[in-house]
Formats: sequence, structure tokens, C-alpha cells
Amino acid sequence: MTQPEPRRLTLPDPAVLIAVESAVPGITRTRVSDRLGMAHDASHYLLTPQAVLVPENADQVAALMRTGLPLTFRSGGTSLSGQGVSEHLLVDTRRHFRSIEVLDGGARVRVQPGAVLRQVNSRLAPYGRKLGPDPASESACTVGGVVANNSSGMTCGTHANTYRTLESMTLVLPSGTVLDTGAPDADERLRALEPDLAAGLVRLRDRVRGNLDSVRQVTAQFALKNTMGYGLNSFLDHHSPAQILAHLVIGSEGTLGFIAEAVLRTVPAHPLAATGLLLFPTLRQAMAAMPGLVAAEPAAVELLDAESLRVAQSDPKADDVLHALAVRDHAALLVEWQESDSALLAERERAAGELFRALPLAAPARLSRDSRRRAALWHIRKGLYAAVAGARPSGTTALLEDVAVPVAALADLCDDLTVLFARHRYERSVIFGHAKDGNLHFMLNERFPADLERYAGFTEDMVGAVLSRGGTLKAEHGTGRVMAPFVRRQYGDELYEVMREVKHLCDPVGTLNPGVVLTDDPHAHLRDLKQVVTVEPEVDRCVECGYCEPVCPSRDLTTTPRQRIVLRRELAAARAAGDRALAAELEREYRYDAVDTCAVDGMCATACPVLINTGDLTKRLRAERHGRLAQKAWKMAANRWTAVAGALDLALDAAAAAPPALSEATSRAARALTGPEAVPRWTRDLPRGGTRRRPAPAQHPDAVYLPSCLNTLFAPADGGPGVMTAFRRLAERAGLRLHIPESIGSLCCGTPWSSKGYTAGHEIMASRVREVLLAATDGGRIPVVSDAASCTEGLDRLTTHQVLDAVAYRPSTSCPGYRPPAACPRSHCTPPAPPPASAWTPRSPGSPRPSPSGSSSRTAGSAAPSPVTVACCTRS
Repeated sequence: MTQPEPRRLTLPDPAVLIAVESAVPGITRTRVSDRLGMAHDASHYLLTPQAVLVPENADQVAALMRTGLPLTFRSGGTSLSGQGVSEHLLVDTRRHFRSIEVLDGGARVRVQPGAVLRQVNSRLAPYGRKLGPDPASESACTVGGVVANNSSGMTCGTHANTYRTLESMTLVLPSGTVLDTGAPDADERLRALEPDLAAGLVRLRDRVRGNLDSVRQVTAQFALKNTMGYGLNSFLDHHSPAQILAHLVIGSEGTLGFIAEAVLRTVPAHPLAATGLLLFPTLRQAMAAMPGLVAAEPAAVELLDAESLRVAQSDPKADDVLHALAVRDHAALLVEWQESDSALLAERERAAGELFRALPLAAPARLSRDSRRRAALWHIRKGLYAAVAGARPSGTTALLEDVAVPVAALADLCDDLTVLFARHRYERSVIFGHAKDGNLHFMLNERFPADLERYAGFTEDMVGAVLSRGGTLKAEHGTGRVMAPFVRRQYGDELYEVMREVKHLCDPVGTLNPGVVLTDDPHAHLRDLKQVVTVEPEVDRCVECGYCEPVCPSRDLTTTPRQRIVLRRELAAARAAGDRALAAELEREYRYDAVDTCAVDGMCATACPVLINTGDLTKRLRAERHGRLAQKAWKMAANRWTAVAGALDLALDAAAAAPPALSEATSRAARALTGPEAVPRWTRDLPRGGTRRRPAPAQHPDAVYLPSCLNTLFAPADGGPGVMTAFRRLAERAGLRLHIPESIGSLCCGTPWSSKGYTAGHEIMASRVREVLLAATDGGRIPVVSDAASCTEGLDRLTTHQVLDAVAYRPSTSCPGYRPPAACPRSHCTPPAPPPASAWTPRSPGSPRPSPSGSSSRTAGSAAPSPVTVACCTRS
């Protein structure tokens, strides 16, 4: 097998760019950073588009379609099979297509493709509803990808996926035709505007229904989770051309049309859940228990094989039973029941307890409703990807694959895969998945192109194993490029020809996502594989999943954390290839796109499965470009912070008092003279200076309060009292004593220095804050409270004490001065619950701050936290 040629960046075709600009002016992005930044998605494929297009509405997409140019639609970039990358034109549908409209009291929702799944569910939560699909990537994947891939997840199975919950969609066809399949005249419009397509769909419907072998095979294939090829079950389940088309488009991965909008039926979001981990001596004993477990109707049954359990034992959240287990051939099933009524859940728990007693378990099992216990159990399952991917050797790519077989064949397939891992020398390859659906995931760490032949051999053997067990080669991740060469083998010649006809009817010229779902190239899955270069420790663990992107403040301005990382990789690759011109262009664009506009707030780390904080990288890069004079000036500011903050306060007062034009001109001149890093830009919407922070010593305080410097710099909006005054009043009404240290004016969270890379000044401020807090908190016994989220984060990084944000501070009922608030007539106003005993445990500086639930992510079936107030809402 020949090795692939090194990837080279070619210039866009001018004729293509002219055609796009003529069709839709102003939506084309052709800078190398734009092209290379969007070339990467969560898959192990890498293709560089000629340009990135950013249309704003369906009419613009229709105009693009009419150009006849090859287009690939891309939204969240979380797809794993190569369906979201292209060497042609990449259409970004996340930037503008984000509308969410809740309908019928939450029973339905109208949503555009760029809306993130978690955001849709957040809008539905007040109605006690959610979308049916629940993929693990729900924090980052978008509805467009969920529909285009027919995504499912841990609990939705095949009964609540997109195919089953779709009501209608607005579809843009390659001809430019826009069709609302929910309109009363949808079939008439389709016949009038696309007569060949409408007639062809009816013809294929009758062809499939008239062939008993086809009916049997389609029925068997789509009884499983199945995203391989096109959804031919549409021809059996639906009759009218418009509905057949809409359901064919589900799972078509952007190869048949563009989904501009979808109306989806929702499902109940059960607020109560009980979760448990069942440990079995062997995998086969676990599988033998499946019929009884499935009959008990759990929401989720997740499988972990022996290697998964070994990895899980290294997780600090694993319980004593798992830690003590000497794993040999063991397997585990993570089970969960969900209900909206406590009595119904209690009955589920009772029945499950009886079932558990009859199982050959390797350790006692019980269900738990406790949120921390449940979060820990789900962390074991969800943490597998992070544990294996994060520990992979630098320069390798993490591949997450998925297949499905009938549940009865699950144990045999696990055995097959274990043999294949050994035969092809894959180490630490864990097997896990959605057991009640027969859906397995497994992970491989691969180094391309060096191990190309190994990967090709493994893929061939794996395909044979899955198909011999009556399975499907793609359960929920989509066919993409990775399994496109094997669609014919799975379905046979007759059904494959039906699929080819579907593609030809919808997209006669083949312009939509070429090479995806169907291909005549038997080696297509081995081309355009991603080669990961070693760059630096901060980013080498990145698997390019994109989970960080929705939480990044600069995602719509310049770049996302994933793009900052992949552009570093592209820069390193350009240097290694000796392409100095490309390297220089990337460096020039990176300064603003990645370094200057990063908020360095660390939000990316809260979503990253391998815990990368690209803010740390940005801070280092900023520090490297600062000269000695700048470092010295900021060090001096740290030494004289009381005076500096006071001067800024007075400057804002002066600017507000002067004519606005004069203040703006002065600001521009000062920035031009000293640089934008030294002098902030003044604009007319900035307030006057604020109120200087003053000490307020207290005997036996309940908390040490560090008001933010922002209180000094900026006056409250709209003449209000400001957060500093409001929080102190609130504490007083609750009977809490707050201690503000004597040296408060000289203290700062350090963020102005750390965020800009002024390391010497930051260390001076950090040292001062640590010294003051050590005394003020009585060695860490008393909690520290801050009134600005950014300051809370900054203080948390530079001190060993637990720092709480004012909105999250929940005083212990054992505090000497605490008194519960009086009863409030408003139902949402409840007395605060005491924090856990470990809430204020000292820890090392910069270590992650635990969330109130003990986990950074919501678990399956978890309810939203109840509101907590310190004092009655009518008084505060």
C-alpha cells in the first residue's frame, strides 16, 4: 500500500470565488487561517476547503446551490466519520442559523441547524421536555448535525431518535428549490417544482415494497440503531413523496439537501433518576442478564468491558468497590431508571432490587438517587474517552468507532474485537457502549501515515466480524468517509442501487458533500487521514472534538479554542515542511485571531474532555512577546495597585465630565503613543469611576469578602447601589458577618496581569493575596467570597483556599451569626441548604474548583439545581 503524499495548501480557484461572490456577495472567507482553522473537525480526516462560506439564510443557501459548485455543510464539527470536511467549499451553518422557537407548551420545537443541542434542551427545560436524541456531544453538537447524522445516544434508542421525532423540515434542494415538508400542499409543490424527484421517490418506494428480500433486509437492518447509507426504511414507513424525502434526508449527512429548519416532537425530561453499577465476573454473564434488565424498562444500560474497568479504577471518583476489584474478565453494566413521579421511581427501584438479587454479580449492587453518587457513576462511563484519549502518545490520533449488532450477538462481537485488538497490536483499546441497543463503541490510537497498513487490516477484519453477526457498521456516528466503501457490502447490490438512485434523484450532478455516504473508491477510507504533529504540552492532548467551542466568548469574532490549537499544529507542520511563506502568513494572522482576542477565561477547560485550557497557552504566548519595559511597568503597577486603581477611577470621572469627543480623542492619542496594551480605549458608554474599596474588619467573621477592583473602577449602572453595597446589605439581613481586610485597596485577583502574560507583576500580586488571606481566613478555615465571576476564577488560581462567587455562596447553618430567612410567599424562595463538609477544604493553587454537584457535567436524567437564596427575595 502506497503512503499518502504530504498535504499541500493550494490557492483557491479564482473562477470558483467569482461564482460565489456573484451569487451571494460578502460571505466568502479565504484567508489561510480561515481555511485551515475550519479544515479540522472531530474525525480523523483532514481536507482543506478552497473557501469557507458563511450564509445568513435559506435564500442565500439556495443561491449557492444554483451555482452548481460542490458544497459541504458544516455546523458543530463534532462528527466522527469525515462527513464534515471538504476540499471544495465548506459552508458554515452555525454562525447564523441559531433560531429556537418552542411550540405548543414544549410539545414541539422549531429549530435551525446551528442551534446547539444543549441550548435547545435548556429552552425546553421549563416545560419539562427535551429533544429525543441525547448524544454524548450534546454540549457542542448542533441540531443540523443531529438531524443529518440521525444521532441517538444513551437513552433514546431507535424510538426517540430524529427519524422517529421529526414532524417536518424546510429543505433546500441542490436545484435551489425550497420545500417545507410540513405544508399542506408539500406533495403538490414537490411534484410541480421537482417532478422527476417526486416521481422517482414513488417509483423507488414501490420497488422496495415489491421486493420481499428488500423488505426483510430493511426491516432487520433498521430494527438496530443504523446510520449506514441512506434510511431506506423511509420507503416502508411513509407513503407520500414529501415525507419519504424528509426522512431520507435524516441521516444523509448533507448529501441530499440542506436542512434550513426542522420541527421536532419532544419527549419528557424526567427530573428523577436512580442509577447503579452492576459488576459481573464475565462479559457473557453480563450479556445473559440483558433480557431481564431490558424487560425492567431502564432508560439506559451502558456496557463497560474489562479494559474499561481497569481504566476506570484510576478515576478518583471510582468507589471503593471498584477500586478493590481485581479485574480479570469482568464486565459492568451501568443502569439507570428515570421517572417524573417519586412513587413510580420507588416501584422501579423495588423491582430492580429483586432483579439484582437474582443476578450472578461480582459485588453487591444498589440504585442511588443521590446526585453526587450518580454523577460519580456517570463520570466513570463518560470519563473513558478522556482517560484513554488524554493518555495517548503525542502525535497520534484518537479514533472513536461505533457499530451495532443484535443484543444476542453482543458478547460474541466483544470477543471478536478483543481478538482483533491483539492481532493488530492495539493497546488500551476499551469497549463500551449502549448495551440495550446492541451498540458498541471502541477506541483506537493511531499514528498516520506510519500505521496505515495496520489500520486498513484492522478495518477489513472488523467489517467482516460485524457483518457476520448481522450488524451494521455505523450505529450513530454516520457513514461519512470511513465506511462509505463498505455500504454495498452491508446492503447488497439491490439496496445499494436504490441508494444510488436516491442520490441521483436529489443531487443529479453530485455537488453535495462529494465522497460521503456513497463512493466507488474502495480505498476512500484510507485517504486524507489526519496527521497530528507534536507542538507543545498545552495542546498535544487535543482530540479536536470541538466541545470547547460553544463556551468560547470569541467564537463568533475570530477563532475558537479548537481552531487556536489546530492553527498551532498547522504552523508547526508548515515550518517542518519548510513552507516559510505559509508559516509567516499563519503567524501574522494568529497574533490577532488567536492571541489578542482570546478571553483567557478558562471556559474551554470546563468543556474539554481532556482538560485543556487554551487560555494558559495564550498567556504564555503573550508573555513571550512582551519586552522588558512592559514587564517592568506592569510589575510597578502591581506594587502600587492602590494608587493605580485610584488613578483609573479619577481618569474615568474626568473623561465622563469632559466633552465626549475630547475624551475619545485623548484616548486614541494615548493608545497611539503607548500602545493599546497600556491604555484602555474610552467609549461613550463607559460609566464614571466607582467607589473605592475600604476595609471593614469583623470579629469572628462568617466569610472573608474581597470586593472586586471593578467596584473602584466603574460606577454602578442606572444609579443603583452596585454589587459591593448590595452584597453587604444582603449579608447583613441574613445575619452574616463579612470581614474585608485592611489592605483591600492593594489586592487584586491578578487577572489583569495573568491574562496579558505579565508574569512578574502577577507573582507579586499573588504573593500579597496569599499572605493576606492566610491571616484573614485563619489558615483557610473561613471561606473567601468574591463578587465578580472573573475575580473568583482569578483568586481561585492563585490561592490555596476555596474561593466562592457571591451568587453561589451558601453559608453553613452552623455559622455563629447565621439565621434562616423568614418564610417568603414566593414558592421559589427557599432557605439555603448547608454546603458539604468539604466545601472549603484547602487545596493546591489552580486545581479545578468542584461544581456544586461534584461533577462538571449534567448526568443522564439529572434535574436542574433548585434555586437558593440567602435572604428573602422581597427584602433583598
